[in-house]
Amino acid sequence: MVGAVLVRDGKIIASGFHPFVGGDHAEIVALKKAGGKAKGATLYINLEPCSHQGRTPPCTQSLIAAGIKEVVAGMKDPNPLVAGKGFSELGRAGIRVRTGILEDECRILNEAFAKFITRRLPFVTLKLAASLDGKIATMTGDARWISGPTSRITVHRMRSRIDAVLVGAGTVIADDPQLTCRIQGGRDPWRIILDAHLRIPLTARLLRQRGSDKNIIVTGHAAPAAKVRALEGLGTTVWRFPVRHGTVPWLPVLKKLAKMGLASVLIEGGATTAAVALKEKVVDKVLLFYAPKILGGDARFMIDSLGVRRVKQSIAVKRMEIEKSGTDVLVSGYLIGKRR
Repeated sequence: MVGAVLVRDGKIIASGFHPFVGGDHAEIVALKKAGGKAKGATLYINLEPCSHQGRTPPCTQSLIAAGIKEVVAGMKDPNPLVAGKGFSELGRAGIRVRTGILEDECRILNEAFAKFITRRLPFVTLKLAASLDGKIATMTGDARWISGPTSRITVHRMRSRIDAVLVGAGTVIADDPQLTCRIQGGRDPWRIILDAHLRIPLTARLLRQRGSDKNIIVTGHAAPAAKVRALEGLGTTVWRFPVRHGTVPWLPVLKKLAKMGLASVLIEGGATTAAVALKEKVVDKVLLFYAPKILGGDARFMIDSLGVRRVKQSIAVKRMEIEKSGTDVLVSGYLIGKRR
């Protein structure tokens, strides 16, 4: 995600952003808007301009040809095809280059891209909504609504930005969710359902709603062939993987999603899905919405057993931030000790 601003004599003359994969990069959009006014201007951009031929031509050559005098950038491009080469090419052409401006903020903006381009794995975020005492549903399974309307809108905005949302079969059976983006102008993500024993009912709403061709159910080799055919007849893709200890291993699934070009995954599953993902060390970031409610000891925990016997075995969270989300509190942070 890249934005660019062209400034000359203290005034903004043009700006642009990268709208979609394969479209003009942010700096090219800005240059086209500026035309001849770009000569002698300073470019402010959050990511190093590319210097290689990809889906679009190298941006460095366009900047040089336009007569840009200075580039102020937030961070080096993590793409090994660029990784400082763009800055070097600009410098050799006589363009002054300054880097590392608001670098932490720029890295967060493109954290999914950075992981995907360097490790060929999606960036995985675990999102949970819970009461203050860490419960995601009452003793009867009722979970609507624990979080407030502001938090729910935030989640829909997340769905519009990420590539795929992932849940377990238990969530589909219990809640019958749509997993769509329901904000105006939003975009529906891919929907990934982990269902080792193919328990998902054929009447599930997500199988019969808009965009059913963006459903992927991940199951085991022993899944009934007739049900697989029925699901495929509804437009759903079914992947089969070996099942270990009753669950589908995460890493092979994530690698296959990456091969599809999916760079970000939002886990919205229940306590079991959250626990397995944490135990397999595939989670990069956690987003925990806490609502001002208390459900008590007979309610359902937000995360199932992790097998932690001592505090020093706990999963550590770093760079933790806390902010208000309407009446709720959002706690976010990054996990250490992830799978490499």
